[in-house]
Amino acid sequence: MQKRTLWKLISVLTMMAAACGGGDGSSEDPAPPTEAAAPAFDPATAGNISGMVMIDGEMPAAEELTMNSDPVCAMSATNTMSNTFVGGNGHLGNVFIYVKEGLEGQSFPAATETVTLNQEGCRYTPHVFGVQVGQTVQIVNSDPTLHNIHATPTENDEFNMGQPIQNMTFERTFDSPEVMVPFKCDVHGWMNAYVGVVAHPYFATTGQDGMFDISSLPPGDYVIEAWHEALGTQTQNITVTTGGTAEVSFTFTVS
Repeated sequence: MQKRTLWKLISVLTMMAAACGGGDGSSEDPAPPTEAAAPAFDPATAGNISGMVMIDGEMPAAEELTMNSDPVCAMSATNTMSNTFVGGNGHLGNVFIYVKEGLEGQSFPAATETVTLNQEGCRYTPHVFGVQVGQTVQIVNSDPTLHNIHATPTENDEFNMGQPIQNMTFERTFDSPEVMVPFKCDVHGWMNAYVGVVAHPYFATTGQDGMFDISSLPPGDYVIEAWHEALGTQTQNITVTTGGTAEVSFTFTVS
């Protein structure tokens, strides 16, 4: 009788242990809580940069380009002046402006818009421009003469492509940031252009009025760089606040 009572007690204790999660240990431990993902940049908190680029001293006279080596160019060109120095009233155009520091560790959507570099009137248009890493650059020959597009980067792959027929196009992308990538035409030595390749969409090129805007930046502290093909580079520190517009100006000096 005592043995039967003992066995009943053992059975009851076993069932109670199983009900409380004991069992044979085959149950999996609950997964540890995962860390919350970092919040994405909220466009509603964005700020902007507005600025201008000035020149201190007399603007160097634009060089006249000699295009007689190609009769098509000599006959069709409507602009034979160099694009190195453009602007007026102390304002400097064709300056590439971009966020150099302050966006490290952030990623941005790939650019879907195609940028066109046109060869027309035996000139590259635009002369200075920017693209994001991976953004498509379509290169067009609008002239009825042979052009070749020779890009000579240091961080990206060099390419040299001929376009002997009017309206030919081809496309290229750049895999790494690089400021700047020079373009030239080996057929027409006066043709050149520059592209700034950056990992984000925060860049601009000044017009002849020297003005530029960079919009929809995350709030933060940044280093902004201005690049000119003949006058070099300058940098400035700037703080962008939520909903605010930070103003900045650069002045390049010529002797």
